[in-house]
This record gives sequence, structure tokens and C-alpha cells, in this order.
Amino acid sequence: MEMKKINSGKLRAIGYDARTRTLQVQLDNGNTLQHSGVGADLWRRLSSSGAAWSFYRDNIEEEFTAKKFSGNAPAGKNPLGELFGQE
Repeated sequence: MEMKKINSGKLRAIGYDARTRTLQVQLDNGNTLQHSGVGADLWRRLSSSGAAWSFYRDNIEEEFTAKKFSGNAPAGKNPLGELFGQE
């Protein structure tokens, strides 16, 4: 999925797959969230909004379930280390 870099509130990048109706957003903390079932009209409105963060919060964040796709681990630390008893 092609991501469009933006700088609006906590949003750093947004992308959309029309075939699967999946919206992907990257936040300033490094987390990437995927929202399923997002229509093309909402995507167009979000991607052209002058206040994308506000639009996202008001129209997408609470209306569509998010799946955490990825995130940043602290430098030098394996994000799975704690799970498997590794430091």
C-alpha cells in the first residue's frame, strides 16, 4: 500500500487500498493502524482535508475497528524478547 506522508496532529502518513477498503495510518509514536471497511469517499475526504487529524478522530477512529499493524520498539531491544524471557 502506498503511503502519503502528512504532518497533521499525530498523523505522519496515510494510505488506502480501494480493493480491500483498508485505511492505514501511521502515528507519530511509530504505530501503524489498519481500519477495515473504510469507503473510498471517506478516504478522499481524509486525504484532501486541511485538518486530517481532526477528520480522522471525528470520522474514522471511533467508527472503524483498528488493528495495530506495527510499532517501534525501544532502540536495541527486541519487541518479542520479554515474551520469550529474553532481556
